[in-house]
Amino acid sequence: QVQLVESGGGSVQAGGSLRLSCTASGRTFSRYAMGWFRQATGKEREFVSAISLTGGSTYYADSVKGRFTISRDNAKNTVYLQMNSLQPEDTAVYYCAAGGMLAGRTRSEYNYWGQGTQVTVSS
Repeated sequence: QVQLVESGGGSVQAGGSLRLSCTASGRTFSRYAMGWFRQATGKEREFVSAISLTGGSTYYADSVKGRFTISRDNAKNTVYLQMNSLQPEDTAVYYCAAGGMLAGRTRSEYNYWGQGTQVTVSS
C-alpha cells in the first residue's frame, strides 16, 4: 500500500510558476513509476506527465511540454512537478499517482492516487 500526499498548489497569475510535490509513504517508492494528472471542473481527469522508476525517462502531454518539468528524488520518496509559464487553462486539481514499472499515460496504469491539490491561474 502506498499513500500519496500532494502539496504546493495555490493561486498565481498567468505567466507565473508553481512547484508541486508529492510525497509517498513506505519504502518501495523507487519501484513505482509516478505520474501527474489534472482535472478541471466539468472535465475528465487527464494525463500531464510521468516519470520512470529512476527518473531517466520522462513524458509530457503536448499541452504542457516545454513548460512543465517532472522529477523525482527516490531518497526523499518525492516526485515534483515544476510548472512554469502557467496559463488559465492550467487551472485544475492536480493529482499524483503511483503505478507499475512503466510510466504510462492512462489512469488505469496507476494503482494509487493522492487527494489532489488545487492550482488556479488567473489572467
